[in-house]
Amino acid sequence: MKHTEAPLMTLDGLSKAYRNGARTPMQVLNEIRQRIEQFRDHNIWIHVLSETELAPYLENLKRLDPARAPLWGVPFAIKDNIDLAGVPTTAACEAFSYVPERSAFVVEKLISAGAIPVGKTNLDQFATGLNGTRSPWGACRNAFDDAYISGGSSSGSAVAVALGLAAFSLGTDTAGSGRVPAGFNNLVGVKPTRGLLSASGMVPACRSLDCMTVFALNCEDANQVLSVAEGYDPEDAYSRPNPFRNGARQFGWRDGTFKIGVIAAEQLKFFEDTAYLRAHQETLASLRAAGMDLVELDYAPFDETARLLYEGPWVAERYLATHEIIEQQPEAMHPVVRSIIEGGEAPKATALFAAQYRLERLKKICWQQFDDIDCLLTPTAGRLFTLEELEEEPVRRNSELGYYTNFMNLLDLSSVALPARFTEAGLPFGITLVGRGFEDRSLLSIALRLQALFDLPVGTRGERPEADPKKRLPGYSDLTWIDVLVCGAHLEGLPLNWQLQERGAQLSMRTHTAPFYRMYALEGGPPYRPGLVLDKANGAAIEVEVWRVPASEFGSFVAGIPAPLGIGKVQLESGQWISGFICEPCGLDGATEITHLGGWRAYLEQRK
Repeated sequence: MKHTEAPLMTLDGLSKAYRNGARTPMQVLNEIRQRIEQFRDHNIWIHVLSETELAPYLENLKRLDPARAPLWGVPFAIKDNIDLAGVPTTAACEAFSYVPERSAFVVEKLISAGAIPVGKTNLDQFATGLNGTRSPWGACRNAFDDAYISGGSSSGSAVAVALGLAAFSLGTDTAGSGRVPAGFNNLVGVKPTRGLLSASGMVPACRSLDCMTVFALNCEDANQVLSVAEGYDPEDAYSRPNPFRNGARQFGWRDGTFKIGVIAAEQLKFFEDTAYLRAHQETLASLRAAGMDLVELDYAPFDETARLLYEGPWVAERYLATHEIIEQQPEAMHPVVRSIIEGGEAPKATALFAAQYRLERLKKICWQQFDDIDCLLTPTAGRLFTLEELEEEPVRRNSELGYYTNFMNLLDLSSVALPARFTEAGLPFGITLVGRGFEDRSLLSIALRLQALFDLPVGTRGERPEADPKKRLPGYSDLTWIDVLVCGAHLEGLPLNWQLQERGAQLSMRTHTAPFYRMYALEGGPPYRPGLVLDKANGAAIEVEVWRVPASEFGSFVAGIPAPLGIGKVQLESGQWISGFICEPCGLDGATEITHLGGWRAYLEQRK
C-alpha cells in the first residue's frame, strides 16, 4: 500500500483515509506510537497501551460496520482518573493505583462505537490543579512551547490531542480542568452539563460537582463524541437524562447574530499578561465587526461563587475522595495537592449549609443574567504562565488560573472552550462560551459559527477545521421556545391572554399574516373567538401577534384549545411559516366573515 500524507486527526479525516485505503487503524496507531516517542519529554502519558493490549480493540473493529460505528478506528486518550478495563488507574498517585475489571460507562460507549484507546494520560494528582505540574510523572508541558504550562488537571489529555497523538480525549472538570488545558493548547474543550456524561468509573475529586469532558480539534468532532458518550446511567447517582431540546440532532449551523454577554473591562483580570489582554480585545473587536451584539454583564456574583469552591466547605469533598491515602500514606501525595486537600477535614456541617444558602442566592442572580443573551463569553484563562513562574507561587498562580472557571459547576452551567487568537509569541489564547445547564448544543452551535469566523489552524500541526460547515450541516434547532401566532382572544390585553402570560410566554412581535387568509367571528362565547382560514385566491393580510412560549409549557397550552380551533402552520407577511391558530372548516357554520376589518381588535371595536 502506498503511503500518503498523514490523515487529518479528525473524525472526518480519519474516516476518509480509511475509506480510500490510505491508512488502516493499525497504521494510524503505529504512527501515533512513533510520535509518542518524539514527545516523551512532554510527560503526556502515564500508560501507553502495548500492541498486546491494543489487539482486542483492533479485533473489535472486525465485528463493527464502519458505516454504522461513528467512531470506527478513531484513536482517543483517557485521563488517568477514568477507568479502562485491565489498565491501572492511578489518578497520578502510585500508592492509590488499582486495576479495574470494567471500563468507565463513557469509555465503554466510545469503544462500542469503534474508538480505540491509545493510553492513560498524565494529570494534576487527584485532579487537584489547573496547571498540569502536580504529578510524580512530571510536569506536562505545553504543546506549543515546552517552557510554558499545559494547563490542568487534564493536562495530558489536552496535549495528546494538540500534538496529534489522539483524535479526541477524555478529561474531567471540577473547576476548569476541561477548559484551561483546551485554551492553552488550541483545542475545543466541552465541559458538559453535570450528569450529561456518566461519572461511573471516574475517580471523584468533588463528587457532587465533577463531570467528564471532551477535548477535540473542532466543534463537529466534539459534538459527535458527546453524542456517543452521553446517556443516562442508573448506576451514577448524579446522572441526568438529556432533554430532547439539548440532543445531538439540535446541533448545527446557527445563522444570524448573537447577543453575547461579556465581562465589564474593570472586572477582567489578566494578571499582567498584556498579550492575553490584547488577544481578548481583538477577539471582541472581531465579534463586533461580524455584527454580534456584545452586552456587559456583572461578573461579581460569578466571582463570588468561584471563591466558594476553594475558600468554602466544598474542599471537604476532595478530602472525602482521598482520605485513605492522606490519612495512611500522606507522603505518597504531591506536597501541594496534600496541603490543599488536608484543609478539607476542618469544615463543619454548619459551614456547608451556610455556603449552600449563599450559593442558591448567587445562582438565581447569575442565571437571571442569561435571560436576554445567547451566551456569556469569558477568557478561558487570564494568563499563560511559564513552568518557572508557576513553581515560584504554585497556589496563588493556580488560583489565578481559575478566575474564569471555578464558578461553573457550582452554578450548574454548561460551557465550551474555543481557540480565538494567537499572541505575537505564537501562543494560543482561548475564550469560553457559557450557558445554563442543558444548553450544550446551543453553545456548540455558537462555537461552530465562531470557529468558522476565527478560521484558525487547530492543534499544533497547522490543520484547519473542515470547510463550509454551513453547507454541510443542518441549521441549529432552538427548542427552548416555540413561536406561536395568535389572532383573537389570546392577543395582549384580551380575555385569554393569561393562558400565555401564566406560562411564561413573551410577546415577540406584532405583525400581519401573508395576504392569504380570511377571518371569521365564530358562534358562541364569551369569550368570543375568531377563526383563521387559508385562502390564497381571496385572502388578505390579518393583524396578529407572535408569542414565544416555553417549549415545556407548549403541550399544556395546545391541550386547552377547544374545537374547532387548533394549531397549524401560518405564514407571516415576511414569508416565514410558524405555528399558529387555525380553524377547521366545519367551525365556519353560522360564522360571520370579518376579513375586511383586517383583524380581531378592529372587530371588537365595531361590536362596542
